[in-house]
Amino acid sequence: MPKIKTKSGAKKRFKITAGGKLLFQQSRKRHGMIKRTNKQIRQLRGTSVLFKTDGDNVKKYFLPNG
Repeated sequence: MPKIKTKSGAKKRFKITAGGKLLFQQSRKRHGMIKRTNKQIRQLRGTSVLFKTDGDNVKKYFLPNG
């Protein structure tokens, strides 16, 4: 049987923590910053933790070796 490959797009977008949770970068920060308020820009800074069920699906289908 062939081995399951990790999706290369998911490798770049998610990071698995030691506890098994998934970290991801907030969206809506690439362009159009003039439209956004300073509060929006500040809240989109840094990484966030994915919800448990979504994280389980990502780990199962996109990061099987992670």
